[in-house]
Amino acid sequence: MIVVTGATGGLGGATVEHLLERIPADRIGISVRDAARAQHFADRGVRVRQGSYEAPAALRDSFAGAEQVLLVSGNDPAADMVGLHRGAIEAAVAAGARRIVYTSQHGAVPGNPYRPSDTHIATEAILGDSGVDWTALRNAAYGPLDQVLGPWQRTGVIAQPEDGPVPYTDRDDIAEATAVILAGDRAFDGPVTLTAPTAVTFDDLAAIASDLTGRTIERILLDDEQWIAEQNTIGIPEQPARLMLTWYQAVRAGFFAETGPLLAELLGREPRTAADRLAAHIAA
Repeated sequence: MIVVTGATGGLGGATVEHLLERIPADRIGISVRDAARAQHFADRGVRVRQGSYEAPAALRDSFAGAEQVLLVSGNDPAADMVGLHRGAIEAAVAAGARRIVYTSQHGAVPGNPYRPSDTHIATEAILGDSGVDWTALRNAAYGPLDQVLGPWQRTGVIAQPEDGPVPYTDRDDIAEATAVILAGDRAFDGPVTLTAPTAVTFDDLAAIASDLTGRTIERILLDDEQWIAEQNTIGIPEQPARLMLTWYQAVRAGFFAETGPLLAELLGREPRTAADRLAAHIAA
């Protein structure tokens, strides 16, 4: 059995959907905070059990019978995510899982100024000491592009801090590749990087958006502190804004520039590009 955590979230839920296309439902289990929100999976034959990283005993029950466990990483900046991940790993080991697959982060290496990187680095180290086989999926940035581009369709500008090349990747492509790894016979040990094939900058995205819309979309470079002040004026508190600023600092230092062929190999096709995603967003 494959047990997936966070299956009512975006990545976890999409991964379960892709698993259902590959293996029988009775070989899939999910561990969720609120079982009622997963009724649509239970109705299709997926085993649903309540479990959260804050409750290790419940996790052990939700992991029972699992050969593999997919640990979808938490992202609460106020929580001790390393400690919570450690508890989840220990629960999976105690339940008898033979492999743990963890959703890590692109560029999870020492020196990366993006603060969540430290959580992923520490969690990968815990996996390495766990005594079971493990895979860390170092997924490239897969959030909605508007999260980093801002309201460019309304303003006609991409007004953000200095950036660098990033292989912005489609979340559903990541989910499908994750399902392929979980359901397949090929073993992936340790960290593996999943990215779109091409890294692009905001200048590139402004040019792509201009071509797609027939408008001139301008790239405006904001000073870091100017950007922080603008985030505050639209209601984003200081602490979350400064956390996001560390992402830009990592981008401009090249920590997220790496691309690789593995995602395309797993999908058996070319992953969606940033241009594809922008076109779909515009058409929606």
